[in-house]
Amino acid sequence: MRLGEGARMNASINVTPLVDVVLVLLIIFMVMAPQMRKGPEVRLPKTEKPTQQGDERGRILVSIDEAGGTWVNDKQVTPDQFGNALRAAVAAETEPRIVIRGDAKLNFRQVREAMQAIEQTGFRGVGLIAKGRSAGAQGD
Repeated sequence: MRLGEGARMNASINVTPLVDVVLVLLIIFMVMAPQMRKGPEVRLPKTEKPTQQGDERGRILVSIDEAGGTWVNDKQVTPDQFGNALRAAVAAETEPRIVIRGDAKLNFRQVREAMQAIEQTGFRGVGLIAKGRSAGAQGD
């Protein structure tokens, strides 16, 4: 560079900081995604061929944990508050779909009682969530 001569500009973009930030965000989302689920931790029953679960839009999630506690979305409710909590959750949705997520250790009677309570509240067509059985987990 000589005196009186203008400096040449280098017009290249350094993408290394961008890649670093994107990778950190990816790791954060991968760690946080499992904890963003609604309701309690539930071990789902395994089936040979579960049907497609569909998207989560308009889905009201009714969870029954291992102890028999009932949850509507992420709030635990008592049996006498169940109908009111379900109506309150459905009021916010335009096309509500009610889905039951019951623990694998539950007796089916408890799941059926929840289905009957949903029907008594005035809703028809309840879905059940299950997990597909993997090829290596035949002995579970």
